[in-house]
Amino acid sequence: MTDSELHPYVEWIANEARRPVVTDAAARERLMAVIRAEPAPQRRSSFWGRLVAPRPFALSPASGALLAAGLVGIGVLAGSFAHNRDGQPQVGRPSVAVAPQLPVSKTADTVVKFVYVNPQASNVYVVGDFNGWDTTKTPLVRSAANGGVWTVALPLTVGRHTYAFVVDGAWSADPYAPLAPDDGFGHTNSVKLVRGGSSL
Repeated sequence: MTDSELHPYVEWIANEARRPVVTDAAARERLMAVIRAEPAPQRRSSFWGRLVAPRPFALSPASGALLAAGLVGIGVLAGSFAHNRDGQPQVGRPSVAVAPQLPVSKTADTVVKFVYVNPQASNVYVVGDFNGWDTTKTPLVRSAANGGVWTVALPLTVGRHTYAFVVDGAWSADPYAPLAPDDGFGHTNSVKLVRGGSSL
């Protein structure tokens, strides 16, 4: 039993495919007349037209990688020869834009005294935006007359400063100063406003 006997439609399709195609000679002539009447496409004769005409090309993966490496090399070389506005090369200077520094008041007489009272403390440090939040940079000194009072005097610039005390390794806000908004690190900080002149 053949496939054509299993499927009668297959036999009918095969017969239709074998039948010769009959074309009308007059229809063929009419079609050819319409094609001949169409104007031939015009060629670009200008130099620029030929220059900007799209042309297909193919690159192998190795050629593409070499082309990409060459472009990166050109960028590196161009960057190494970059010059600033006064014509001097940018040797040893950062290639990224640096935000301008805001002017800082350099008033010499803005000395602020920080005081912390805790007789049980072994060591007390003040940390803040004025010392980079370094927990060991600015220690307070225990008063000889009153062993529970810790003090330090620091020159600060005019403006708003945020600070805290680090007492035996634990952060503590100044109980006698206004609190700063949450710093996002789980510490409660205090605020000191320096208006100029001595704050001793």
